[in-house]
Amino acid sequence: MCTGKCSLCIAVTLYPLALISIICNIVLFFPDGDIKYAKDGHITEEVKYMGGVIGGGIMVLLPALHIHLTGKQGCCGNCCGMFLFIAFAAVGVVGALYSFIVAVHGLHNGPLCKYLLIWSRPFKDSNGSYLGDSSKWWQCQEPENIVQFNIGLFSTLLVTSGLQLILCATQMINGLVGCLCGTCIKKDKDMI
Repeated sequence: MCTGKCSLCIAVTLYPLALISIICNIVLFFPDGDIKYAKDGHITEEVKYMGGVIGGGIMVLLPALHIHLTGKQGCCGNCCGMFLFIAFAAVGVVGALYSFIVAVHGLHNGPLCKYLLIWSRPFKDSNGSYLGDSSKWWQCQEPENIVQFNIGLFSTLLVTSGLQLILCATQMINGLVGCLCGTCIKKDKDMI
């Protein structure tokens, strides 16, 4: 497969994944659809780290835009262009990895909720066992359905960042192949 075509496929696939990451992270600031929890500081640290906005969003959008725009213009036909693809894809790998790690910690530590009239993280020391045992979820009394909300959005971030990580790593390999073996842009021009 042509390294340029592969790059375009990867870039186009990264766009919706970055958008999903950003949306998930923003929605995590508003449990139960209410801004009062964010205003009162009743949001977990993992949400405040903004792994979905910074890591899975901006740090993945930058390489996706670069790869898409330069690949579309045929600017990747030399070794230097492919090296830039590798560098930008590495930024995407770092961003996706950051989002992945934050999502894992968010799932592992559980939500911040009102438990016995105080705000705490009742599942923080449970080693994630609460994830499969819904009988423990009653401990979070406010915001309503916060456990399902937290699990759903952090799981989505986890899957999304995992896919981003695979795609950006693939782009790094694709760029390396383009540097070492050349791209197919010259071959296509020679055939005309």
